[in-house]
This record gives sequence, structure tokens and C-alpha cells, in this order.
Amino acid sequence: MNIGIIGTGNIATYLLEQVNNRHMASGRITAVFGRNEEAGHRLSEQFGVDFYTDLQWFLETPLDIVVEAATVEAAGIYLKDVVVRNKDLVVSSIGVFKDANFLDEIKTLAEDAGTHIFLPSGAIGGLDVLQAAKATGGLKRVQITTRKSPASLGMETDKEEVVFEGSAIDAVEKFPKNINVAMTLALAGIGMEKTAVRIIVDPAIEQNTHTIEAEGNFGKMQLKVENNPMPSNPKTSFLAALSILSVLQNKDQALRIGN
Repeated sequence: MNIGIIGTGNIATYLLEQVNNRHMASGRITAVFGRNEEAGHRLSEQFGVDFYTDLQWFLETPLDIVVEAATVEAAGIYLKDVVVRNKDLVVSSIGVFKDANFLDEIKTLAEDAGTHIFLPSGAIGGLDVLQAAKATGGLKRVQITTRKSPASLGMETDKEEVVFEGSAIDAVEKFPKNINVAMTLALAGIGMEKTAVRIIVDPAIEQNTHTIEAEGNFGKMQLKVENNPMPSNPKTSFLAALSILSVLQNKDQALRIGN
């Protein structure tokens, strides 16, 4: 499996370290696309991959799957081109799908092209439970409470306080760089308008935490995840990078666990 990456940041570097340097049996990263030429050439030299600043040239290479590891803005620009070129796609910037019309368009393009779109679980868990619970319409309530430091939210404060309480769609609009988890949860569960979100700023914490609560015909679920940051970038959850790596490792496995 030939893997391409859109992005030249910390997640791209981590994936190159894990996939290429540790020789993942199921594939290898062969090409990277990005706008940061200095970072791109550094990755090319360090990991022996081709670096492109032209998306079409990047997509003309024999890639089986492309990982978007950039930004919401970049995802909005590049995703359609990837899908129509018959490449499977892993999307890390889930916030790009806050536009429901864009999500529907991407899904239709993928269906027409016979390709697959993978949305990693990112910094949270429990998505398999939500998808199972909603299979027959029995999922009734989903809420996520996110607790972050002032630095993570781009704020300055010395006290703990609730800075947002509302729907996932409003949370993504207000905190587009911090609340991809709410979008992922909404897509797996009962939708953006019905998924409840609470965001708490807490100067006393060192780890970002996400507490997911759900109720339905299945019963109740409560799951708390305390995220360690990536060593190379405290603003990025280590689990988010690991979830992308897991998608790549398990994509073509004969045995899959969960959803």
C-alpha cells in the first residue's frame, strides 16, 4: 500500500517515523504534499519520500490512500480532488464537515469513485458504542464535556469556568481549532444539532480531558479520556496521531475489531 500525506507538520512527521522507519508491513509513505517547502524538503531528505507543492502532481503518483494531516482550511480545498482521483482518504481535520452540504458532496463523490473515507477516532473513544446504539434509532442522548487549559483554548484566565455550553455545531463554529472531537462524536451519534457540548477552561490541568456520556435503548455509557500531548507539539493530542496510524495499520486486515 502506497500512502501519501497532505501536510508537513507534527502528525506527518510522526507517521513517517512510525510507518517508514519502523517498516509497517502493510505499506509505506511514498509522497508528501504541502506548502511549507522548508519542512517538506526536510522530510524528503530525512525519510526518503518525494515532496510536492503541486497537488495534481502529488495525486498522479501511484498512491492507494491519502492522509489529510493539515488544517480544516486545507482539507476544504483539497479533499474533493483526492476523492475524484480514486484515492482512499483519511481525514484528520474532521471540523471541515461542519458544512453538511460539503460532507454530502464528498460522500457522493466517494461512492461514485468507489473509494473509502476514513474518519479516525482522534482524541476520544466510544464511537463504536454510539454507532451500535444508533443502529436501530435507539440512541437518545449524547454529551461531551471537554476540559482544557487556557493555552489550549487561546485564552488567558486564572480561574476555572465553563466557556461554552450548547450544540456541537455551535461549538465547532466558536472553537474550530479545538473541538474536532465534538464533530467526530456528532457524526458517529445523533448529529451536530442534538449532540450537547460543554467546554471548561481549567488553569490547573496539564492534560486535556474529554468525558463522553450517552443514553439510549442500550443503557448508559460514560467514558473519560485524559490525553497526553505529543512530545513534539503540546497542542496536538498524542492519541489523535495514534488513531491515524491505527487506521493505516488495520485498513486491509482480514480481521477487524469493532466498527
